[in-house]
Order: sequence, then C-alpha cells, then structure tokens
Amino acid sequence: MTRYCVIGAGAAGISALEQLRKAGYDVDCYEKTDRVGGHWHTDYDALHLISSRDTTAFENFPMPADYPHFPRRDQVRAYIESYARTHGHYDIIQFNTAVTALVPKATDDGVGSTGWTVTLETGESIDYDGVFVAHGHLWDQKIPQFPGNFTGKQIHSGSYRNTDDIDGERVLVVGAGNSGCDLAVDAAQSRFDVDIVIRSGLYFQPKTYFGKPRHEVAFLADFDPEEQDLINRLLARVSLGQWNDYPGLPEPRHRTLADGPTVANNLLLYWIHHGRVRVVPGIERFEGKTVHFTDGTQQDYDTILWATGFNPSVPFLEDGLLQHRNGMPLRYAAGIVPAGLEKLYFIGLTAPRGPMIPIYGMQAKVAIQMAALHEAVGEHGAGVEEYLAGRQEADDRLDIVRHLWEEQLEDTRRLLAAHPAAKEATGLTEVPL
Repeated sequence: MTRYCVIGAGAAGISALEQLRKAGYDVDCYEKTDRVGGHWHTDYDALHLISSRDTTAFENFPMPADYPHFPRRDQVRAYIESYARTHGHYDIIQFNTAVTALVPKATDDGVGSTGWTVTLETGESIDYDGVFVAHGHLWDQKIPQFPGNFTGKQIHSGSYRNTDDIDGERVLVVGAGNSGCDLAVDAAQSRFDVDIVIRSGLYFQPKTYFGKPRHEVAFLADFDPEEQDLINRLLARVSLGQWNDYPGLPEPRHRTLADGPTVANNLLLYWIHHGRVRVVPGIERFEGKTVHFTDGTQQDYDTILWATGFNPSVPFLEDGLLQHRNGMPLRYAAGIVPAGLEKLYFIGLTAPRGPMIPIYGMQAKVAIQMAALHEAVGEHGAGVEEYLAGRQEADDRLDIVRHLWEEQLEDTRRLLAAHPAAKEATGLTEVPL
C-alpha cells in the first residue's frame, strides 16, 4: 500500500487529507500548531470573506444557513474546524509537529521520482511515495525597504489584530489590496486619521449587485468571461463611479479587470468621500516619524500598517529545488506541480479570483490522478512533471483570473487522461471541474 503525507491542516491541508482518505490511501498529516484552520485563527478581527457563504464551501459541506452572506473570520474558522471534526480528521492529524526537511529520495531519474523523505522536528524521518504541500502562503511577512528610519510603530497585516494595535492618531496604510483596504477602513471607522498608499490605479468592485453577492448574480453566467468582465466594470461604474470621482486615486493602467489588480471593497471609497481616508502616492524615504512621498509631499505618522503581502516560502525544501520567476515558484497543472519535481503536489499555492475553499479539493483530486499514474508505472513513477513540462507553460502567478485557472485545470485533466500510463491507472476520469 502506498503512503502519502500532507503538510499543514488549514483549509487546503484538510481538503487534501479528505480526498486522499476517500481514495483509500494511507496518509499522515502534520500540523505545526495545535489547531485546524491555519491563518483563520490569526487574521485581523475585522476580516470577512470576500466571496459569499454559499459559493465558498467544501464539497458537499455547505456553510450553515444562518451565517451571513459574508461570514466573519471566527465563523469561517468554526466552519473549517467543523468540517475536519465531521470527517474524522482530528484523529489523523499530528498536531504540534513541524516538518523541518523535505528531501527527495536518491535516484538517477527525475528529482522525487522515487518519493520523498519527511523529517519532523522530533528528528524522526519517514519515507513517503508522495507529499501534498499545503502549508499556506500567508505567513512569511513581506515588508519593503526604503531609505531612512521610521521611528513610529510598524506592524504587518499578518500581525495586526485590531485598532488596539495602533499607536497615536495618524496612521499610514501601505498596500491597497483587499487586506490594505480592510485595515484602512478598520482604522477610519474608529476615527483615526488614515492615509493609504496607492501607487497605481486599480479597479474597485462592490461585494454585491442588486443586493446579492456578486458571485451569485445568476444572469452573469449567461455570458462568456470577456463579456462578464465588461458587465462587471459597467455595474461597478454605476454603483461606485470611477477613479476620478475619488480624490487621489490614480487611473488604472489596465483596460479590463482581468488585466490588472482588482479590489472587492466599497467601504474604502465611502471613507475617502467622508474624508477619513486620504490617498497618497508611493513612499520615497523615512525621517523619524516623517514619511516623504514621491510627489514631494511629506506627512508625520504615529503608526504604519504594512499590507504588503507575503513571501511564498517553502522553508523545509532545500534551496535550489524550486525554480522561481518573479519571486514565485514555477508550477504546472493549475498550480499543483512544481517545475522539476516529481511526486510533490502544491495544494493552495495559487489564488484564482473568487471562492478559494473549493479550489483546494479540485487540486487535491487532480493530484491524486497524478499519484495513480505514478503507481501504475511502478517505483520510479510516470514522469508526470516531465510529461506536463513538455505540454504546458510554467506559471508563476499567485493571483490569476478564475476562468484562466479553470482552463489550466481542464487542460491538465485532459493531458493526464492521455498519459501513456492512464490505461493502467484508475479513477482518471472521475474528477469533475
């Protein structure tokens, strides 16, 4: 019987664990903390889902009907814990057990083609036929460097909990993604004076159209992705206006939503109109509590909130095993297969726009298809990574438009079904998109 390993017990990890167990595999799962749910335990208090309750769910396990359309952080956490408890995952997961090293077993064939050795913080090393890496990408905080020294308080969005963390009255939020907008709104609603750095234009999208979560507006499904893009831009223009309706917002350089960054937040725009949030350009340098901006202006601040993202680190993998471009690991198969490595599967190292939790189960099912191919061939595997590398372009994106990711996944399923080993493998046509 083959044996597999899942690293991490967040939403991605327990999705992989569930699919492996349903497929009948012997599987271990290691979680470095004492709980299921990953970052949903430590995110800022004001966090709510961007996608809606009824579209953001594990397969055949809807969120409770009494949840609001956009559940808050603790509700999502409780939902993930309920899923793990209902499916018996707590009996499988080894908590308080960090993975310290993930090393390919020695072979003259492709790296990882005969499996991987997992070393735990206890010092124990265990061989596995394949490893599902689901440790998350929202923990290694990234803070850009600028000339000078800021002497006020600084805190990253990954460490921020609520406005009790803010010193003084004047706050600068750096970063205008969904988290940056949430932090600026959180501070503004508590009557702090808030500035937010927005260096380049982006499209804002409301979370609802016609009183319904925008992912649940039925008529949009009648249009192709390009038409949906246009309709969404037009609906946003009607409900929110345009960039030049809000003081300081720069004009988007991209024409469509798909071509550049988008943010699902209309409260930031509300507070800009009410004067609680002011848009400022990029940072040039620091001087004590004074921040100098690229347009020649300057302003004093008591606290800087960095909403500048995370590094996609895989600390237990030896440097050089992963191939990178633009700071991101290169992957095939809709973000699942790292370039150059066999029998290693990333679950959750991609963020297609829209509901995220369903993504993890889809990735896990396709990864299990790959595992079946490897098993059908024997100890040295089916060369799945090599096979895909000859037929797909490696991708370095984390943020990706949903329909493009779905096309990647469908292409991967098609290629796996055509693999020479597919006739010997089982279950290769049973995974719906």
